[in-house]
Amino acid sequence: MNILIWLIVGGIVGWLASLIMRTDAQQGILLNVVVGIIGALIGGWVVSPMVGVGTINDGISIGSILVSLLGAVLLLGVVNLFRRGRVR
Repeated sequence: MNILIWLIVGGIVGWLASLIMRTDAQQGILLNVVVGIIGALIGGWVVSPMVGVGTINDGISIGSILVSLLGAVLLLGVVNLFRRGRVR
């Protein structure tokens, strides 16, 4: 069941992060899901301990989704930095 939650929340978070970073036209649905899942991992490892909010594995809440979204935005920022040489 956790895998299904990761896919659904990862898709939504990846899509929102791609809208924030203005990369939505360059990515498809699969890449949005991948960005969301990897962003949730990054958010869980880096951001969650700093702010004291649980991850999606602890339960879906506004805080856990925001942590995942921040991780996905950070991931897209780093990818854009290496792909284009600057952050958009």
